[in-house]
Amino acid sequence: MNMAIKPTIYKASLEISDIDRNYYGTHQLTVACHPSETVERMMLRILAFAINAGDRLEFGADIGDTDEPALWEKDLTGAIKLWIEIGNPDERTILRACGRSGKVIVYSCGRATAPWWNAAKPNLERARNLSVYEISRETADEITRFAERTMKLHCVIQDNEISFGNDNGETSFAISELK
Repeated sequence: MNMAIKPTIYKASLEISDIDRNYYGTHQLTVACHPSETVERMMLRILAFAINAGDRLEFGADIGDTDEPALWEKDLTGAIKLWIEIGNPDERTILRACGRSGKVIVYSCGRATAPWWNAAKPNLERARNLSVYEISRETADEITRFAERTMKLHCVIQDNEISFGNDNGETSFAISELK
């Protein structure tokens, strides 16, 4: 009998103070890290949650399901208000998301960002409801060091500067806007 490998479950208490958006809250998150997903990517999903936090923001199925993003926010009617992708998604996936959602955000990370964006930019420039950001390799490494099966994290956002960490330390950084 062939047994599928189950995702690793992480629990995070995430305290957010987003001074730029006047959003303050603590979220109790349960995050499934799929066997094909790195802990770094999972932490990038948590960071994206912190940056875009709201009462209706939730994690999507994402891995292996192109019909769901890493994160999304739906209104009370089920309409998708916000669609968030992590990594370097296929242009068709992004354009399809732009047609289904009020706003689409892509957070790309690592050395592959520049080649991916240079290739995708001509086709994605026309998408008016799309924003693309680059998270540096150093930032991804820094936030990954806070990963634990049970985490107590905090995130402060002010003047587009982000401080992210736990009781044992933090890192501060900004992310670059590509579009």
